[in-house]
Amino acid sequence: MRVRIKFSKNGSMKYIGHLDVMRYFQKALRRADFHTSLSGGFSPHMIMSFAAPLGVGLTSDAEYFDLDLEEAKSSSRMAEELNRQMAPGFRVLSVREIPSDKGSKGMTLVAAAEYEVRLRGSVLPEDCGGTRISELLGLFLAQKEIFVTKKTKKGEREIDIRPLIYSLSYSDGTFSMTISQGSSNNLKPELVIGAFAAFAGVSAEKSDMMIHRKELFADRTENGTHHFVPLDELGTDIKEGIDS
Repeated sequence: MRVRIKFSKNGSMKYIGHLDVMRYFQKALRRADFHTSLSGGFSPHMIMSFAAPLGVGLTSDAEYFDLDLEEAKSSSRMAEELNRQMAPGFRVLSVREIPSDKGSKGMTLVAAAEYEVRLRGSVLPEDCGGTRISELLGLFLAQKEIFVTKKTKKGEREIDIRPLIYSLSYSDGTFSMTISQGSSNNLKPELVIGAFAAFAGVSAEKSDMMIHRKELFADRTENGTHHFVPLDELGTDIKEGIDS
C-alpha cells in the first residue's frame, strides 16, 4: 500500500534542509511503529519520495511525501500517532491512500504551487501603496513576455516566465501567486517578485522576502484550461475498519 502524507513546516523548522527533513521523518516513522516497506539490496531503506521539496528559509502548509507500507491503520490514527513524534514546527495534516503506479507519484504529478510572499521593511517605495501596487501588477501581467535571468547547474540563461505565472495579486501587504512548479518549467516565487520589483523600479532580493507555500497541485487540464487539484485530493482516506 502507498500513502501520501501531507505536513506543514513552520517556525524554526524553516531552517532545516530537505535531507535533514527526510531523515527526521524516517526516525519519526520508526518511533511511531509504522510498518514501512524497505528497498532490496545491501542497504535497505524506506521507500519514500518527496514532492517538490521546500527550500531552506521557506515555510509551508503543504509539504508531501509518498510512503510504501506493509501494513496500514486508519488515516486518522496514523496521523495522530505520527503527530505524537513531531517537534514544534512540524505537523502532519493528512495521510491518504494513493495508487502504487509510477504515474501517481507526487514528485511526478506536481505542476503548480500557491505561494504568499511578504516583503521585509520598505522595499517598495512609499508612493507604491496597495492600490498603486495592484495597478502596477496589472501592467506587469499585461506584458506578453517577462524575461528574467535564471541560474542553473550549467550557468545562467534568460527565460520568459510570463507563461509560468498562472495568477498574481496583492492585498494587505501580501503577494499571492499560483505559478508553475515541478521537474520541468519550475518557477521560484522570488524570481516573480524580483521581476515585479524591477518593473516597479526597485530592487528586491530573496533575503527581503518572507515566502510561504500554501499548496502543491497536480494539473488536470480540461479542454485546454488548467484545472489544479491539491495533491492530497488525489488520495482517499483509509477507514477505521482496517485497524487491527
